Amino acid sequence: MLASVDDIVNVINNSSNIVFFGGAGISTESNIPDFRSTDGLYNMEYDYPPETIISHSFFINNPKEFYRFYKNKCLKPMLNAEPNATHKALSKLEKEGKLKAIVTQNIDDLHHRAGSKTIYELHGTSFRNYCTKCGKEYSIEEVVNDKNDIMTCECGGIVRPDIVLYEEPLDDNVVSKSIKAISECETLIIAGTSLVVYPAAGLIRYYRGHKLILINLSKVPNEDEIDYVYHGKAGEVFSRFL
Repeated sequence: MLASVDDIVNVINNSSNIVFFGGAGISTESNIPDFRSTDGLYNMEYDYPPETIISHSFFINNPKEFYRFYKNKCLKPMLNAEPNATHKALSKLEKEGKLKAIVTQNIDDLHHRAGSKTIYELHGTSFRNYCTKCGKEYSIEEVVNDKNDIMTCECGGIVRPDIVLYEEPLDDNVVSKSIKAISECETLIIAGTSLVVYPAAGLIRYYRGHKLILINLSKVPNEDEIDYVYHGKAGEVFSRFL
């Protein structure tokens, strides 16, 4: 059913085992572009579609173009971003013992920087990077500040972000922990996601409760099956908890 901010705040206040499932819409309030909105990455002009550029095969076959896009359109906005009201409120709810886990499709590290501890990053994080040859790790700052077209390690291997590119499988351990948290929670909050990116979006089918909340600017598939639906920004709800 369509719900108000007050309705959702009331459900959260009366829940003691909450899991939060978030997508790119959470971070747009921190000025990180998403993929599918009017101003998102899919609506920008490039020689290749963003979905193609951040795929495994494109990284292998065209690392120069991959790095040009990835550094300018992904890393730099993330490096300059700050946690917003939603990130901060979720950290607060976790400290209070109400929020048990965050399952996120985002790679921007904002949940960590807001202080949250139990975070399952389905798509990895851009704040970890490693050499594909020797495994040496590099920070996001080192990648952004690297002056070469393709960042390489001192051993000669190509450095890549520790994220799940298109065509690559999700980490089985992260998926298992996410499924366990979702299946055992009392209240599941889905926010800032179109629920069209699989297999991540398929995880919500493991929820067994009757307090399923959706917070999203636009409608999503099968919305009429969700207990509480709010069409708006996540910050409009979570700012109430700060």
